[in-house]
Amino acid sequence: MTAKILDGTIVAKAIKDEVESEVAEYARRGLRPGLAVVLVGNDPASQIYTTGKAKTCEQLGIYSEKIDLPETTSTETLLKLVADLNSRDEIDGILVQLPLPSQIDTAVVLNAVHPAKDVDGFHPVNIGKLVTGEPAPRPCTPAGIIELLERNDIQINGARAVVIGRSRIVGLPMALLLLQRNATVTICHSRTRNLPAVAREADIIVAAIGRAGTVDRNYIKPGAAVIDVGTNRVTTREELERFVGDNPKKHAAFEKNGYTTIGDVNPREAAEVAGYLTPVPGGVGPLTIAMLMKNTLAAMKMRRGGSED
Repeated sequence: MTAKILDGTIVAKAIKDEVESEVAEYARRGLRPGLAVVLVGNDPASQIYTTGKAKTCEQLGIYSEKIDLPETTSTETLLKLVADLNSRDEIDGILVQLPLPSQIDTAVVLNAVHPAKDVDGFHPVNIGKLVTGEPAPRPCTPAGIIELLERNDIQINGARAVVIGRSRIVGLPMALLLLQRNATVTICHSRTRNLPAVAREADIIVAAIGRAGTVDRNYIKPGAAVIDVGTNRVTTREELERFVGDNPKKHAAFEKNGYTTIGDVNPREAAEVAGYLTPVPGGVGPLTIAMLMKNTLAAMKMRRGGSED
């Protein structure tokens, strides 16, 4: 068996095309969604992410502001900025790029974002609405995974699903979204006994544990859909061979950079057992930003005319 690759780039493009079309329709009515992205400090990865989000907004016709603050910014200063963005009617979504510098109280800042503008879906109010099934922004990565499964006609209704990882950002909301679509869901974590045996019962596995190549053939029921949320660096040739075999792209990346990127799933072994598999990169990653755009449009519709189910 060779797993079918679930290309997140293709699904992300379809989502962005739909958003772009709807944004254009609202523009004819004088409405334009707006997103503010706040970056504190000079973390290179965060710079890339925020620039990419601003560029995608421009491509789709969404108004965006990228606000850069120095590394020394205090919690109080950031809270004042968030309060200002909360009050501005043309801003529908506020995204505070994580991680924040150590002197900032991250929880206080994220909770200060108005729930209606919390396009990341992390606010306690929106998590509560996720639990109860009420309309609210959904966390982008789990929501993107649902889109990936549904647009590839992978049945969720009645499926056994195992989510490995219990974070507020991915694991918990992922489990809730699957449950709402009538999957039977098990949440696993570092204390789960006999984890491979539990995972082998799943028709759908979502791996979000942050450890390179953990999910190998022993975790996977033949034919299962395996969704890899992890992003990890492989820096030794021994790991390279174990995880990717003779994959030429991965070997070329290793020779060029001194590392290559894999997820939480062993891609070589999973490809031999799974029915469906997301690649890293190019699987879940592109969906996250596409869903951020979709959430921003939905926030505008809920706040400024129009409706959103």
